[in-house]
Amino acid sequence: MSEIKICLSDSLKEKPKDETKLGFGDIFTDHMFMMDYDPQNGWHDPRIVPYGPISLSPAAMCLHYGQEVFEGMKAYRTKDGIQLFRPDENFKRLNVSNDRLCIPLIDEKVAYEGLKKLIEVDQDWVPHSEGTSLYIRPFIIATDEHLGVRPGHHYYFIIILSPVGAYYEEGLNPVNIYVETKYVRTVRGGMGMAKTGGNYAASIKAQDEAAVKYNYTQVLWLDGVERRYIEEVGTMNVFFKIGDTVVTPALEGSVLSGITRKSCIDILRSWGIKVEERRLSIDEVERAFEEGTLVEAFGTGTAAVISPIGHLKYHDKVMEINGGKIGELSQKLYDELTGIQWGKREDRFGWVDRIITKA
Repeated sequence: MSEIKICLSDSLKEKPKDETKLGFGDIFTDHMFMMDYDPQNGWHDPRIVPYGPISLSPAAMCLHYGQEVFEGMKAYRTKDGIQLFRPDENFKRLNVSNDRLCIPLIDEKVAYEGLKKLIEVDQDWVPHSEGTSLYIRPFIIATDEHLGVRPGHHYYFIIILSPVGAYYEEGLNPVNIYVETKYVRTVRGGMGMAKTGGNYAASIKAQDEAAVKYNYTQVLWLDGVERRYIEEVGTMNVFFKIGDTVVTPALEGSVLSGITRKSCIDILRSWGIKVEERRLSIDEVERAFEEGTLVEAFGTGTAAVISPIGHLKYHDKVMEINGGKIGELSQKLYDELTGIQWGKREDRFGWVDRIITKA
């Protein structure tokens, strides 16, 4: 692999003055990382270029057949510099998605070096305020000018950066979740375990109806066969504390293997809390609610970190969990995870990689 070429922008954008109004995913930095693939050269020409439009044929295969994958991670500004949280896991998962969608695997080390160099170039964009971070979006798209269903032969690998605040407007306040019983997102043997746009496109209809009809933030997906077993929320893995045990759906091919999910399980077990990864039916959750053993529920993901669930609507029943307030365990997990990510707590697991040290 050749050295990363750098072409700096000669027209830098003004950075946000009020970091409390960053929102999520609307502001982008000055540069992006790119790399090309073709059968003759493999992945080649790694470069950092000014952020801007890319050239695509109207017949580009990604536009017609959805051959694309992506990832999501964050960079955090600490008192000692800038650091990443488990980036190796993200690039490993990107290659899992690549394999499922017949996209050539990337060299994870090269991708990571490209990311670090990009953040070094745009480091002034990493926000300083409490609760903010630099969201990182690596993605791969098939660019062949071809109408016909087959794997592509040409691809772009691109990384873009976005300074962000909280993903949900509610922040750490509990969100309302609608249990989806009409639509199906994915099934075992499908692409549920891959991070690809098709999974999210399949969720939009249900999410829109839940928001418009019931004013619910997200939907909780059930399995696509029996419509009984809990899978995940549209943008998060999900956990339920039933009695003294934390239960989360097992990874059986239709649920994304979340990095935050994995980290929460490790943290919980290190605290001596029993965690079960297994099939969990909505009926069991409803029964636990009726019996008073459903202590709390929360979602996990890179964007929101921990998102407590205050209300769960299933058919005509609304289950108010923990009085609609954040649970003790949800708060403790959030404090621990964000403490590690922002360098305020000890990294007992070796998850953090400091990429820029404060001078």
